Amino acid sequence: MTSSEKKQLQITACKVRMGIIESTHSAKAGHPGGSLSATEIFTYLYFKEMHIDPKNPKWEDRDRFVLSKGHTAPGLYATLAHRGYFPVEDLKTLRKIDSYLQGHPNMNMVPGVDMSTGSLGQGISVAVGMALAAKQTGKSNRVYSLLGDGEIQEGQVWEACMAAAHYKLDNLCIVVDNNGLQIDGNIKDVMSPYPIVGKLEAFGFHTLAIDGHDFDAIEDAFNTAKATKGMPTAIVITSIKGKDVSFMENDAGWHGKAPNDAEYEQAMAELNAKLAELEA
Repeated sequence: MTSSEKKQLQITACKVRMGIIESTHSAKAGHPGGSLSATEIFTYLYFKEMHIDPKNPKWEDRDRFVLSKGHTAPGLYATLAHRGYFPVEDLKTLRKIDSYLQGHPNMNMVPGVDMSTGSLGQGISVAVGMALAAKQTGKSNRVYSLLGDGEIQEGQVWEACMAAAHYKLDNLCIVVDNNGLQIDGNIKDVMSPYPIVGKLEAFGFHTLAIDGHDFDAIEDAFNTAKATKGMPTAIVITSIKGKDVSFMENDAGWHGKAPNDAEYEQAMAELNAKLAELEA
């Protein structure tokens, strides 16, 4: 990609991060840590990778995205809002009783959401079904799914992976957000899923390992996924939980906790400073 394209993606990612902080602070609840770690993936998918139309969210031939780690809805919502699916100001209604932006994505309420998710492990299973259906009906659209590294402790994930490889779903690309932390602490201490790359390879995936905050690496990985035939692709990203908010970075406590007023002010000040630097 050109330097100007990358800069615009970085600016957009910063704005998405601000939306994550804005929404979770307003809700006084939510999951900022894993939303922030996956922001570059959200941004690249919706602003560069996927064939979608915000003015026609139900376009039959669109690419599909399934947020398998559905608790990181604040990251998806902020991305959808900045992509034009609904007003950015609606992010402040997160988890309010009368809001369509609830704690987990609802495909019947939120424009741009392709699958209602929340129960870990089920999202990738649906994504496999979507990819298989596209294959069987001769559709050319691709299916993407984002999983958490804690989520892949679920056995259902590996059943889905086995099916994806069996049916040679080269129109499926999954991303595993390996930020190393889950709600109870370090994933290797809770229930180690390592070696993640080795397991996915053994299950029949073409597997790539990249820096999840590097747009050049992200682009190369998705281009490789599109060029890979006869098998699904898995991209394992190394990321930082709470990325770009200093007091949230690499702190498992921010898995499912919202910033208070003082923390909100600090987080937004840091992100505004970064945005100003990127836009200079």
